[in-house]
Amino acid sequence: MRILLKTSGWISIAFLMLGTMFCTASLLAQSTAPAVPATPAGTPATTPQTQPSPSEPAVSQPAASPPSGAAPNPADNSGGGDEPVATIRAKTNEVNVVFTVTDKHGRRITDLKQGDFHVVDDNKPPEEIRSFHAETNLPLQVGLLIDASNSVRDRFKFEQESAIEFLNQTVRPRYDQAFVVGFDATPEVTQDFTDQTEMLAKGVRELRPGGGTALYDALYFACRDKLLKASKATPVRRAIILLSDGDDNLSHVTREEAIEMAQRAETIVYTISTNVSGTKGPGDKILERIADATGGRAFFPFQIRDVTNAFAEIQDELRSQYAISYKPADFKADGHYRTIEIVANDRKNFRVRSRRGWYATAQ
Repeated sequence: MRILLKTSGWISIAFLMLGTMFCTASLLAQSTAPAVPATPAGTPATTPQTQPSPSEPAVSQPAASPPSGAAPNPADNSGGGDEPVATIRAKTNEVNVVFTVTDKHGRRITDLKQGDFHVVDDNKPPEEIRSFHAETNLPLQVGLLIDASNSVRDRFKFEQESAIEFLNQTVRPRYDQAFVVGFDATPEVTQDFTDQTEMLAKGVRELRPGGGTALYDALYFACRDKLLKASKATPVRRAIILLSDGDDNLSHVTREEAIEMAQRAETIVYTISTNVSGTKGPGDKILERIADATGGRAFFPFQIRDVTNAFAEIQDELRSQYAISYKPADFKADGHYRTIEIVANDRKNFRVRSRRGWYATAQ
């Protein structure tokens, strides 16, 4: 009997110790566990993986404050999101046009007011004129395209030096930007966007003539791959100065496709003919067509000394322009081409040069 009582006592003590240990462990676990915030009703207990906003590309792309309207370019295979870099968006359907006014003798007129003009967009007056002012000091984004094919070999060196002088006189450090592209069978960027005239001059001097001519490809490339992708955080004026004889024998795009890309990039194209024959040839007519469609001007310096004068005229004109922005009437984001005509009320004495149209891209 004594053995049985003794055994049961030990068993009771053992159970008592186990109970004490279990309670102590429970208290310790509660005091050391991290606090978990309450999950709101209807919210999953686990946080899903963060996804990019539908309005933003998954990968950042070069900033380009786009000018009014352009369709996505399927040829642009740049990385980023689903949206090609070359897409242009019209801000609240606003169209911006830079234009030049001359008198009947070709002299630039710079003191006219908004009331001296009227605008016709797609054969209708605009719904609203947003702004009008003289553009004498906006930053410039300039592309210098130099034909380096065999056909321009005769005075290539002189044209290089004239182009360098133009860049020295035009590009202001920390304000303007320019790039240099030489082209024969293919375009080649010898100097990317910079405000350093020494680097631009080096890019011009690196060019060597030789090979065929792909003029339209070069213009298309400069507008799509350089100007459209350039930052435009503030208003700028975009221009291309194209030196060539106008003959093209190797391009993959057509003349009109190159012009369309320049219009999408809101770029004025000034052409300087390298034809030394003394008479206008078929290539000169092509240069005239390109300049006229984009609001620029074609120069034909048959005398070699006149090349410098042509560059000087372009420099002066870039500082003597007007800009107007307006909201078009009956706007539809359907991607179709809309014509632009800016007309001086005094048509007898004043002539307006501007780009001929734009593309109402779907938003």
